[in-house]
Amino acid sequence: MIRIACPADAAAIHAIYAPSVTHGVATFETTLPGVTAMGERIVARLAQYPWLVWEEGEVLAYAYASRFRERAAYDWIAETSIYVREDARRKGIAPRLYGVLLEAMRLQGMNQAVGVITLPGEPSVRLHEAMGFTPAGVWRQSGYKLDRWWDVGVWQKTLQAPAERPAPVVPFAELRENPALRGLLARET
Repeated sequence: MIRIACPADAAAIHAIYAPSVTHGVATFETTLPGVTAMGERIVARLAQYPWLVWEEGEVLAYAYASRFRERAAYDWIAETSIYVREDARRKGIAPRLYGVLLEAMRLQGMNQAVGVITLPGEPSVRLHEAMGFTPAGVWRQSGYKLDRWWDVGVWQKTLQAPAERPAPVVPFAELRENPALRGLLARET
């Protein structure tokens, strides 16, 4: 089942995220945040952006959107992230969860999603391209982690055509009770 994350998910999300921080490069974060900090991140992000989990008795994956850049002109584009527990990979969870995240962003009024991938990152590249993202550039040797420099690729997906005069993006906290979002989440149970 796909549902909106809550602070009680912090420990499970922390456990999924930890390997990427301590010995992976899916994130360039180098210090593992605590469970409390993860809960605070969930609460803070949910005010504006979706944070969803895939649950089968326990949380197996999560996906969220976050601010792409600080300036207001970028309000209609967001960066996306997805993490799947290692023993739950290659079971079709990622595309379904990511698809719901992207649709929730569209319901908010966002036009673009951006995936930022540490290269070579083949599994993430395959997922993004399967979801309709296209390559938008590479930042050469942009991150230093695990004793080496890494290139970072950017993939972009249009969620909907931008309006000539766009309405403000609906904060996710307001969208939570929207029947369209509830229907989207119910469809994935």
